[in-house]
Amino acid sequence: MPESPEVQVLVESLGERLTGRTVRAVDVLEFRTVKTRTAPPATLVGRTFTGATRHGKHLALAVDDDSHLVISLGRHGWVRWLAHEEDLPDDAPPALAEVRLDAGEGFAVTDAGAWVSLGLFVVDDPMAVPAIAKLGPDPAGDAYSMSDFDVALGGRRKQVKAILQEQESIAGIGNAYSDEILHAARVSPVVHAAALDEEARARLFEATISTVRGAISARRGIPIDRLKAAKVDAMRVHGRAGEACPVCGDTVRDFAFASTTAQYCPTCQTAGALL
Repeated sequence: MPESPEVQVLVESLGERLTGRTVRAVDVLEFRTVKTRTAPPATLVGRTFTGATRHGKHLALAVDDDSHLVISLGRHGWVRWLAHEEDLPDDAPPALAEVRLDAGEGFAVTDAGAWVSLGLFVVDDPMAVPAIAKLGPDPAGDAYSMSDFDVALGGRRKQVKAILQEQESIAGIGNAYSDEILHAARVSPVVHAAALDEEARARLFEATISTVRGAISARRGIPIDRLKAAKVDAMRVHGRAGEACPVCGDTVRDFAFASTTAQYCPTCQTAGALL
């Protein structure tokens, strides 16, 4: 699943390439992706891109009539840059839409999933997209504070891993980075927020900030089509079940719950207990 560090770098790269460029053609190959039927992506033809911003895991590409193409990447969506009249390579996930610019360059919106979770919106304001309007504060932003984090956690009897992934509470974090944050903070993925003491909450806040912002810094300069692979390579515990913990050397374990999985280190996070 795309998460805020990679999406942030994707947005920055697209903003640099798209700003000042005019849309020559839009080809929607999977019409289930179009969520604004009265303003389909084809209405962008002839418009000029003016910038790009990120909202959680969503991209908003602004054009010169003050409207925006919002791309909600869903579970397996991504954007691939296309050089002059270039097509996607054969081993790439299928394109659900393509946008071509004035000089023949452009981008493809792809989805590697078995079902379509990606969405395309043309709106006057990104806040018109329901998922964006509901987003909580974003820990990638400089203004994010411990008070924002305390509001998200509250005294809730809910597992902290689930709260970290709850977009209405904390924007931009998914399954992978929640595992990384919990490992860095030495917090169990199944502990409830209400059970955390002040020290554990502080560790979790610092780990959230350092993990998200550190990953953004680490990904800058990596080509768009390598960002997902770079994310996988950088994981310390997520996806590393059976491997040695890089901190203590214990074996990283899998834990399945609520239709998802977590990877954790028993020594670092659960006082040796196996979940």
